Amino acid sequence: MSARADGRGLPGRALDLLIAVPASIATGPLVAALCILVRLESRGPALYRQTRIGRDGAPFQIFKLRTMVTGAEFIGAGLAIQQGDDRITRVGAFLRRYSLDELPNLWNVVRGEMSIVGPRPTIPIQVEQYTERQRGRLKVRPGITGWAQINGRASLPWPERIELDLWYVEHRTLALDLRILAATVAMVLGGRGLYKGETGGWIPPSAT
Repeated sequence: MSARADGRGLPGRALDLLIAVPASIATGPLVAALCILVRLESRGPALYRQTRIGRDGAPFQIFKLRTMVTGAEFIGAGLAIQQGDDRITRVGAFLRRYSLDELPNLWNVVRGEMSIVGPRPTIPIQVEQYTERQRGRLKVRPGITGWAQINGRASLPWPERIELDLWYVEHRTLALDLRILAATVAMVLGGRGLYKGETGGWIPPSAT
């Protein structure tokens, strides 16, 4: 695979594997322990799978640790999640606070469905509503963290979040990726932007 034309010194895939493979091995015991805690608190699988849309519009199954009661997307507010949502379990709230629920995303990186850095993958119904310009965020593999993530995350208005992702796609470099990774550490420790709040997030068609 050739190096990206954006000036990154290593092919994007090679860099992803350089990070994701050892990180998957190192965090394996932690993920196993967290799976036990999830199962002890509530019934249902410890791992949550959901169809997301990847590079060039290809669907894939994302892996996460379950943070809500089983079937939460069909209960109450559906896909909308706010702080204090009673569908979030106690263990789930802890996992979300420190982004530990996203550790299994590393498996998606190893499988080639995601990158370490890139726009967060969205669900099919969201992609169906993209404008032609917004579909530009599908030109790259989705990431575990990204430019929109460190600049507001879920608290961002949906159009602004997409614009930040498009800016990243157009300007991505190895230096920018390293900057995003460093900022991600501070973001996780600070717990910023975990929930949509008053103006953030995507609004389902049925809610408009």
